[in-house]
Amino acid sequence: MGAIRAKVAGRALGAGDRLPSIRSLAATMGVSPSTVVEAYDRLAAEGLIRARRGSGFYVSPTATPPLALAEVEPRRDRAVDPFWVSRQSLDADAAVPKPGCGWLPPHWMPDAALRRAVRTLARADASLLTDYGGTRGALGLRRLLLTRLAEDAIEASADQLMLTGSGTQATDLVCRFLLRPGDTVLVDDPCYFNFRALLRAHQAKIVGVPYTPSGPDVARFEEILASERPRLYITNSALHNPTAATLALPTAHRLLTAAAAHDLTIIEDDIFGDFEPERSPRLAALDGLTRVIRIGSFSKTLSASVRCGYIAARADWIEHLVDLQVATGFGGPSPVATEIIATVLAGGSYRKHMDELRQKLTRARREMARKLQAVGIEPWLMPRGGFFLWCRLAGGQDSTQVARAALREDVVLAPGNVFSVSQTAQNFVRFNVAQMGDPRMWDVMRRALKTS
Repeated sequence: MGAIRAKVAGRALGAGDRLPSIRSLAATMGVSPSTVVEAYDRLAAEGLIRARRGSGFYVSPTATPPLALAEVEPRRDRAVDPFWVSRQSLDADAAVPKPGCGWLPPHWMPDAALRRAVRTLARADASLLTDYGGTRGALGLRRLLLTRLAEDAIEASADQLMLTGSGTQATDLVCRFLLRPGDTVLVDDPCYFNFRALLRAHQAKIVGVPYTPSGPDVARFEEILASERPRLYITNSALHNPTAATLALPTAHRLLTAAAAHDLTIIEDDIFGDFEPERSPRLAALDGLTRVIRIGSFSKTLSASVRCGYIAARADWIEHLVDLQVATGFGGPSPVATEIIATVLAGGSYRKHMDELRQKLTRARREMARKLQAVGIEPWLMPRGGFFLWCRLAGGQDSTQVARAALREDVVLAPGNVFSVSQTAQNFVRFNVAQMGDPRMWDVMRRALKTS
């Protein structure tokens, strides 16, 4: 395949040219004819060549040259907005340090358990590999999730739970169900930047409430509910993104009281909950899924490649959300993905994996906090779990300029204002302690701080 691609790229073979016969190429390259057959079949599947019955293989008239480097690299000159960190992190080369990204490195994930689950999947009934997923998602995984919800004191029945393609899709479905263009949505300030990006896509009016080490500023929360009448509030109760703070019980009670008084619905994103050493209060548990919608996924703890999310909510709302998922995705999440996740969760290795991960992250948070302080970067608080440190830059430096300077040397940071509705976090940066092991990152950071 490489030899043929090289000839096409070097113009030795042009559009419409006939390729060597299978036998002649096999003899020239010293391989078996079956190897050449497979290579030709794969190149035909890529569209580089075409087979003509009884005539042989020819270079496709539409054969495209290899992508130029500029076409595959992320654009570095784009605006630093809620999409900036996502684009730079997702499109960067694997070797690029990404202390600004929101996931763990591959070697921190339970790849052995995932591989065992994939091998088990290979022996499953063929329908699992070929059919659409059911509208509510795989029953086996839903049963496991109901047990996990019960551990959080959330008493949910089977008709109050559905699976989705991801945690992001779960939030999107709820927004489709509850919002109309122009509706007001309340988020934390700062908040997860993709909440802002998603709400922008739904043409919502976004209002931020200042976030404190114990949760949102309750007095300001109550004022906003009275003056803005938001339709929805989206938050993380446990290990908040980006601050890594945890909601305090008195704050949770006041939030729910205010929400009831103003007919406010709350989305509680619990994607980081399993990183907590001990479980903290959950709005969904205190509320009983009356006006709180619980969503989650396993992309942070198991795999961002094998994606699956869930929604726990009122049964009548789940009915509508199922219809929306059918309309927008035709069925529930991939049966392959849900089977892999269910196999790992049921196998007993997940709890051990999370125990080890929590211990590893505790050491990493302490070590990286010390290193950050040594270069004049101070953590806003020391979290009780998770992999984020929300940090203030010394001397009032603009984190956007620091991030741009670091990116010029192939280090991806997460500047504060991508998280802030009010654009008042310009002196902050969110760091992922699990992604800070590359020694050159620290040299780049020192230079970026000096030049910004």
